[in-house]
Amino acid sequence: MIIGVVGKPNVGKSTFFKAATLADVEIANYPFATIKPNTGVGYVRVDCVDTFFNTQCNPRFGACLNHKRFIPVNVIDVAGLVPGAHEGHGLGNQFLNDLNEADVLVHVIDAAGATNEKGEPASPGDFDPANDIKFLDHELDMWYYQIMMRGWDKFARAVQQTGGEAYKAIAKQLSGLRVTEEMAREAVSNLPIDLTKWTEEQLMSLASAFRRRSKPMIIAANKIDLPGAAANVERLRKEYPDYEIIGCSGDFELALREASNKGLIDYIPGEGSFEVKGDLNEAQKKGLDTINGFLEKFGSTGVQDILNFAIFDLLKYLAIYPGGVNKLADKDGNVLPDCFLLKPGSTALDFAYSLHSDIAKGFIKAIDVKTKRIIGKDHVLNNGDVVEIITSA
Repeated sequence: MIIGVVGKPNVGKSTFFKAATLADVEIANYPFATIKPNTGVGYVRVDCVDTFFNTQCNPRFGACLNHKRFIPVNVIDVAGLVPGAHEGHGLGNQFLNDLNEADVLVHVIDAAGATNEKGEPASPGDFDPANDIKFLDHELDMWYYQIMMRGWDKFARAVQQTGGEAYKAIAKQLSGLRVTEEMAREAVSNLPIDLTKWTEEQLMSLASAFRRRSKPMIIAANKIDLPGAAANVERLRKEYPDYEIIGCSGDFELALREASNKGLIDYIPGEGSFEVKGDLNEAQKKGLDTINGFLEKFGSTGVQDILNFAIFDLLKYLAIYPGGVNKLADKDGNVLPDCFLLKPGSTALDFAYSLHSDIAKGFIKAIDVKTKRIIGKDHVLNNGDVVEIITSA
């Protein structure tokens, strides 16, 4: 799956992206620093199952730090969005095309209100960050609406004349936006059977419903350390109860990860503290003292919490490990070397397909390694399961 990092220019979007991925991206204090989408690999964090087996895992991809497993996910940082993007303003059309790749969105806003609607710098408090949420919702809804309305009259008449089921036809029409039959059935359940009688207001509401279901979103309230930002976040949570809004500091997370990579500190992303282990100059000491005070106040930088919420709370993905009842290591001696992220409701057979199609085709049975119980191909997996697949090969 792909996490899309979105927002207007100059709110710290690219900084958030770099903090999450440590990718080499341009970070600039002017609109449209990001022209083409930046792509990178971020990591979601889970409590590793290696503690269940009283061992230490050796991931082939990602890492395991103090029994916290970091699982790779794809992240894209798309060009900044401004009001009127659906009409082609700014880099709107390019933004929307890039955005379609994402399964879940992280909307980065300037919680301090220190950037105006065009992404230009302003004094903290000069701009209401609630406007960022309003305008992005509107732009995304209009994007879906415009796509849905292409040839709508002809489409609606055809469905009505052929007696087809509306939700199936709409799901097929919008499959490029990842609208499923389940989503469509739920969204149209209270609308008239005759599509030609749907009003513009109903169609707009339908587009919004599809957008919310197919592109779930979390709000990353960035620059939470600036004056007035924390109060703004509390207000926004009341104004937008349907969104999870998490305060964060992309700047501080990036600083911590870079200091850790240079061996100056020990830091596990998502933690509320770090340990100094290198020789620091005065500027570094001052900077880390500031960050430490921030962590004491807020508990973490928020960046890891946001990535985790996107994958495990919004998409409800499961972390599943391949392993053997008699041997947890692979042929190279790596213990629990892999961890896969699967969609909710995934079965043992789905997991076999995620390993390799040949494994799935030769599926005989599976074993829950924790309980040593045999499970069938239709057994629904739970987060943190360790599964051995027995094949005919």
